[in-house]
Amino acid sequence: MMWNRLDVGSGRPLVLLHGIGMSHKAWNPIVPILSQSRRVIAFDVAGFGDSPKFDSNKEPTIQNLVEALAEQLREMGIHEPVDIVGNSMGGWMALEAARTGLASSVVAISPAGLWHESPTHVKTIFFSMRHAIKRMPTFSRRLMKFAVCRELLLAIPIGVGGRNIPELDAVSSLNDFNNASDFERTFSNAGRFIDGQNIKIPLTIAFGTKDWLLTRNNCQMKNELPTKLKWVEPRGWGHVPMWKDPHGVANLILENISAE
Repeated sequence: MMWNRLDVGSGRPLVLLHGIGMSHKAWNPIVPILSQSRRVIAFDVAGFGDSPKFDSNKEPTIQNLVEALAEQLREMGIHEPVDIVGNSMGGWMALEAARTGLASSVVAISPAGLWHESPTHVKTIFFSMRHAIKRMPTFSRRLMKFAVCRELLLAIPIGVGGRNIPELDAVSSLNDFNNASDFERTFSNAGRFIDGQNIKIPLTIAFGTKDWLLTRNNCQMKNELPTKLKWVEPRGWGHVPMWKDPHGVANLILENISAE
């Protein structure tokens, strides 16, 4: 079954992949900028947003999700490697796409998977949030009316800039997080990114200085990555920086994906 997607603009395809519990709408702040020069394809990964659940006969590992992404692109008539940008889980998928030859260049923003062991604090934060939203969905949505609540409640999973998220986008994000049909199954299959040392394509990795979810001490390991890569630490960015600094994120992408 086809994944739900936003497909706008013209030119060479640029694929956007969101983080766990989110949807293609996480990219809303920067799609208008990117689509001025590229065909932007922002997917809802299987089991998230409005996409169907992942194949019940397979586990939704990152490797299997990337194989499914390749099939999605083939169904769309795209048979050559594409430029891929991912955030968090989507960043991990982008790294795997680089490793397996699906990508022609990659920008990974706060990619997951660069750890020796899956950090327990990430599971605690995400599952606690999901539990709270499921128990108090109406109250959670009402809190999103207030900028200070958006800033405080989204401080860890998104980072600074919660107050920059419009109320309707914040509510939509909560709904995506609450309704993600494959959240637990995907999370339980998270291992770590390995065998990326031989990646040859242009690769840029960005971790914001205020990413409080995937911290430098245990979630930003470089030992499975190629020695030739671009590693940047944008000042003030949190884990999901698209709302905080849309122009900065868009510029990072456009400056580092494959040239026309």
